Amino acid sequence: MTSSAATDAAPIPSGVSGLDLILNGGYAAQRAHLIEGRPGSGKTTLGLQFLMDGVRMGERALYITLSESRRELLSVAERHGWSLDGIDIYELVPPELSRDAELQQSLVHASDLELGETVRMALAEIERVNPSRVVFDSLSDIRLLSQGSLRYRRQVLALKSYFLLNDATVLMLDDLSAYDDSLNLHSISHSVIRLEQVTPEYGAGRRRLHVIKMRGTQYQGGYHDFSIRRGGMRAYPRLVAAGRHRAFPDETVPSTVAALDQLLGGGLDRGTSTLVIGPSGVGKSTLALSYLMAGLERGEPALILSFDETVGILLRRAAGVGMDLTPHVQAGRLKIEQIDPADVSQGDFGARIRHAVEEDGCRIVVVDSLTGYMSAMTGQPALLLQMHELVTYLNQQGVVTILVLAQHGMVGRMDSPIDITYVSDTVVMLRFFEASGRVRRALSVLKKRTGPHEDTIREFRIDGQGLRVGEALMGFRGVLTGVPTFEGDRRDLLDPKTEASKAETGAPHAGS
Repeated sequence: MTSSAATDAAPIPSGVSGLDLILNGGYAAQRAHLIEGRPGSGKTTLGLQFLMDGVRMGERALYITLSESRRELLSVAERHGWSLDGIDIYELVPPELSRDAELQQSLVHASDLELGETVRMALAEIERVNPSRVVFDSLSDIRLLSQGSLRYRRQVLALKSYFLLNDATVLMLDDLSAYDDSLNLHSISHSVIRLEQVTPEYGAGRRRLHVIKMRGTQYQGGYHDFSIRRGGMRAYPRLVAAGRHRAFPDETVPSTVAALDQLLGGGLDRGTSTLVIGPSGVGKSTLALSYLMAGLERGEPALILSFDETVGILLRRAAGVGMDLTPHVQAGRLKIEQIDPADVSQGDFGARIRHAVEEDGCRIVVVDSLTGYMSAMTGQPALLLQMHELVTYLNQQGVVTILVLAQHGMVGRMDSPIDITYVSDTVVMLRFFEASGRVRRALSVLKKRTGPHEDTIREFRIDGQGLRVGEALMGFRGVLTGVPTFEGDRRDLLDPKTEASKAETGAPHAGS
């Protein structure tokens, strides 16, 4: 029999992007693996990709189906843009389901057969095709014919022994129609992989997989997200920051605003995360863009993950404050990912970041905003742990990470939807405040782990030339509360008329 060139039980590719990383190389060759999941969870897609990968490697592949016809399998392949040429499909379904006279000659009505005869027919087809890879779909039909747990277990053991004797790698699919009986198969299977589909209250369904067991392999435990789109199944290994450290220079990167860098003790340090927090509309995104734009001008690739704005609006808004990002997008230095919170999983989100950092070499990542990220991850357990792992990974890769978080409220009391300050290395707070009959903006650095920073509160403005930072607001008390008490000289405040006059005459202004 033609078998994999790999040694006994050595890993062979699964054919599913990302799954081999979870399985530490792939399925064990010449072993029986149990793939279980409710109907619609993706078992058939996973099985077909496994067989197609074998065909690409010059191996013989066999799909034995007791639940789906050849016509249905071909339809699935067509929707994914696949060709099943080279895969032998053997059906054990009622002949009236097919109108093809040639197919009717090989179709057998499973309910009319004794269990032993059904198994013998499957084994005879395996003997005829002599495959290296086999998908058996599904064990639930064998369970129904067995009419008892003991007989069912014996028949599955007989199948497993035959596969092992003939050096075939087999995926046995089970739809969990009888969960108690399915547990009997865990002990006789080399590995057990469970596929699940979770439907949130709003948005697309989320899919995840869990490797329950895999003998002799240090696989990645826990839940891993996956998606099924045109082209097949794609798995997203759960992000683990440990062991992913990359050497990078210990340096501080500046923004396009000197006074902002002065407030932050020279700028943001490479390999750190910065949380920019404040009410909606106060200028959090513009502050983040000041560091992003400076990095792009230095030639550093960057990534923006935008939950709250479309790409067009983001580019137009940035151009309106003197930061034209379009040339950088066209040159490939800047990648903008518009994220739909209703259609993204935590694994998908993490995979996009990993690809941008490891494949595209991005050195600056902006997440705008964490409020949108939280909406996308509604119902996900351990949200803070997921964010901690993601930030730790980016820090170890030497990335300057800027996280934008919108607080509830506009002035006065502010509430944060999530407390992520302990994860962040630097925290910059922005506030609206009222003075002299005008709504003004103030910023202050509350925390910086990697070095000194100013403890002052400064007013800032946003206009067509970008972000302008003024002097410290020495004459105010209670600015960060949004309702300050004025105790100083009004000349300390930024006057828009004076700023415009200085801009026209070329005179220096605060923050230049």
